[in-house]
Amino acid sequence: MGVSLIAASSDRDVEAWSQAVGLLRTRCFTALTGAGMSTDSGIPDYRGPGAAMRTRTPVTPMTYQEFVSGPRPQQRYWARSFLGWSRMHDAVPNPGHHALSRLEGSGRCSGVVTQNVDGLHEQAGSQRLVALHGRIAEVVCLGCRDRMSRAVLQHEMAELNPDWLARHATAPARPDGDVELDDTADFVVPSCSCCGGVLKPDVVFFGENVPKDRVARCYEMVDAAEALLVLGSSLTVMSGFRFVRHAAKHGTPVVIVNRGRTRGDELATYKLEHGTSEFLSGMTDG
Repeated sequence: MGVSLIAASSDRDVEAWSQAVGLLRTRCFTALTGAGMSTDSGIPDYRGPGAAMRTRTPVTPMTYQEFVSGPRPQQRYWARSFLGWSRMHDAVPNPGHHALSRLEGSGRCSGVVTQNVDGLHEQAGSQRLVALHGRIAEVVCLGCRDRMSRAVLQHEMAELNPDWLARHATAPARPDGDVELDDTADFVVPSCSCCGGVLKPDVVFFGENVPKDRVARCYEMVDAAEALLVLGSSLTVMSGFRFVRHAAKHGTPVVIVNRGRTRGDELATYKLEHGTSEFLSGMTDG
């Protein structure tokens, strides 16, 4: 399948934009969204332009294997996440989220598969949505599997660590509700109130498998659509890239809107170097 790799602000860019929008206006599409979808809401991404300049050290997420290896990694995770949640929780949907919700409401978007855990699609009104990697607003016990609201856990952590927010207010933000912070040794981590087990955000960590039933629902959405629109994802992680590969294999047109190269560029019908809010707002305005 041929790919149109377009330089921003060129004549070819304008032509490809028009062709991509024309394709999406005549076909009911499923959207696959990544971290670039939420950068306009103030949530940083791992791999977008400028990501490496936002922190002093390379931004690498904690893996599932590291998290379950013992108390120290869990303390480090929750100490950082406690700060990051305070900022992510205040994020609101951007124009791209709202535009995609309107496209769903008009019947042009058949559903959304999101790799994001921030819940902003839901806040914007998206109904037919699969949160591929879960939602950071929920917490699960690895022992008894009891679930609780992240807001409840956040309150408990605040009581156990009353000066933590004030002491580390300037810690640089990282993706997925995290911050850059080295000294976490005195952070007190709550345990499950039911069994005393280890608490984990109900999200899929790197190195952890996405539940099979969730993956199956995503494939069903991709198969039912007449096109696949990728928004703000580098597709570096297989959990999202597999749907692009699946769509291309079955002859479904793929449009990728992302600033920077993606793993799926060679499979795309059109690749546009644009921001997601800009592109989606343009689709709904036309």
